[in-house]
Amino acid sequence: MRKLFFLIMVTLLSLSANAASIGEWNMFMSYYDITQVVPNGKKVYVLASGSLYNYNTQDKSVTTYDKVRQLNGSAITIIRWCSAAKCLIIIYSDGNIDFLYDDDSVINLSDYKSKLIAYDKTIYGVDVIGSIAYLSTGFGVVKVDVQKQVINETYTLGFKVNYVYQESGYLYAASETDGVYRGLMTENLIDFTNWQHVGEYVARTEDLTNVYDEKNGCWWTGDGQGSLTAYKMEDSEKTTIVSAITPGGPKYNWMGRLLFYKGKLYTSSGGGSSIPRPGCVQVWDGTDWQIYEDDLTERANALYANVYSIDVDPRDENHLMAGTQSGIFEFQNGKYVQNHNNDNSPLQTASTVGKNNRNYVLVCGLKYDSAGNLWVLNSSAPRTNFVTYTTEGEWVNHSKKELMFYENRSMEYLRSIMFDSRGLMWFVNDHFRGPALACYKTSTDELKTYRQFVNQDGTEISLQYVRHVAEDKDHNIWVATHGGPLLLTAEDVSTGSEIFTQVKVPRNDGTNYADYLLSGVDVNCIAVDGGNRKWFATNGNGVYLISADNMEEIYHFTSENSPLLSNYVDAVEIDNRTGEVFFGTPSGLCSFMSDASATNEDMNKDNVYAYPNPVPPGYTGLITITGLSYNADVKIVTVNGTLVREGRSNGGTFTWDGCDGKGRRVASGVYMVETATSSGGKGTVCKVAVVN
Repeated sequence: MRKLFFLIMVTLLSLSANAASIGEWNMFMSYYDITQVVPNGKKVYVLASGSLYNYNTQDKSVTTYDKVRQLNGSAITIIRWCSAAKCLIIIYSDGNIDFLYDDDSVINLSDYKSKLIAYDKTIYGVDVIGSIAYLSTGFGVVKVDVQKQVINETYTLGFKVNYVYQESGYLYAASETDGVYRGLMTENLIDFTNWQHVGEYVARTEDLTNVYDEKNGCWWTGDGQGSLTAYKMEDSEKTTIVSAITPGGPKYNWMGRLLFYKGKLYTSSGGGSSIPRPGCVQVWDGTDWQIYEDDLTERANALYANVYSIDVDPRDENHLMAGTQSGIFEFQNGKYVQNHNNDNSPLQTASTVGKNNRNYVLVCGLKYDSAGNLWVLNSSAPRTNFVTYTTEGEWVNHSKKELMFYENRSMEYLRSIMFDSRGLMWFVNDHFRGPALACYKTSTDELKTYRQFVNQDGTEISLQYVRHVAEDKDHNIWVATHGGPLLLTAEDVSTGSEIFTQVKVPRNDGTNYADYLLSGVDVNCIAVDGGNRKWFATNGNGVYLISADNMEEIYHFTSENSPLLSNYVDAVEIDNRTGEVFFGTPSGLCSFMSDASATNEDMNKDNVYAYPNPVPPGYTGLITITGLSYNADVKIVTVNGTLVREGRSNGGTFTWDGCDGKGRRVASGVYMVETATSSGGKGTVCKVAVVN
């Protein structure tokens, strides 16, 4: 029996899926733009694109750090080494502070971040003198004892300080706006009267990306192509000794739009507000990143920025179209092909900037249909707003008067095209001037617009932004707005009803009162997982996961209570094969392994499996069975047929905590997973080996 168990366990180990555990987070950070290099002999710490990694000069390894691994924040702005305390000081954009030690342990100092100050709290510089770190801020200087990890004193000077230094018993604060002040260090420097103006500001010259390492006798610098390199200088000759050091990852952290297609995650920058986001398309295949050509402005003779929308040609997965601020950029195998703009297509320049400006041909929404025709929305254009680029390479104009906001231009932010299960096309106008939802029937060229939003109680909902549209498993249409999610039921769609449902969630406090689901929450986008649960990504409130019946809040992830990189989440996309949920933010891309995946119509030995398998000793996480049909019946039994646990799948996934019905850990052995469809139809059986 022992030999049989051993053979089964070895077989399962060889078949075990290389999948993440339920509840696991992952980060996909950029380490491309090197801004600071801090060598300490054994390690070289590198700040790149707001993220941190180190290179070990002894074993040549590269280690990354993020909110899943050690750190207490994201968007790092400054790093400095404190020799006295033997730690790296890490400053985040929100004022949070970490101390990273040589053994990779971290101590957090959040006092400055959490302190309410009426002044500019931005930390502009850090100067380490002995065991003290002086933080130059927008209002003065903060003195931090690095060895004790505490703030000692705060010197409120009333102006921005750029850097600090000591000389002859004085502490100097240099300000580009107010000159140089100094205070005798034996005096009470908290009292501003003990500071005197002593001179004009002189900018400090220091190269933080080309740094000499005394212990290793070399210079460390970025190579301009996203990698760290080291060189020596001998007799004016430069000799490279180490090169191409990089953790990999995407080139940019802007992740404004996400799209899953055939197992690959396609990302783009999305749209910036006052500052254009760099044009980028980056593709993750589960192992490596492919960066599409991005230095295109000169070649296209049009600004390559703000990639609002992307889609893959269903006839050729290497052919991609990107809707941008400057028309459509076409790519083949990641290489730029051409720019479709106001000169070579019906697309028009926004009427607010003139007639022939190629840098402002707004294509904020585009989508291929199943036949390979590309549907395109042209915003703020004088006459054109809705066109098709056919499989024959011809342009067809479908522009509608209903999509014109003013007489001289179309709606200003037409985006988020989605084809539903009925073949209807949905999209929105995400602009405070004329927020709208639109539904288009391609077979009849009929367009229906929703400009007024009235709920089931007869209350008109005042909206400024209608941001996104999605369909759930029951064929209901969900609409993301700045006032919360709205719903058109499948019946509403079929009857043409213009009454929206605001889902009412009972308070369960002994009264008959209920509250509208996420009322007043600015929802950026919606994704529906395999269990028909709704993921709501918000503009400032993180991410919500709501149950399939819309009544229960399962998760509310924020940057404060989870590894989520930002509370401003631009996009959410789900890998339905695994249930992994990806969140695109201005600070980067992260993911969460949920417990719901896509369903299979047919459950068989080829698509139903469990992981981890075998379950190793000491493992206390969830054991996941995936590849199931919707709402499948699942039973965990021993090899002799004794029932251990049972339940229903969540989408295509069932999770088991490794315990029996009384909460007791099961014994080592092989357990059978028996499945059946929700209607009692035949399923399949897979095995799980548990090793205690």
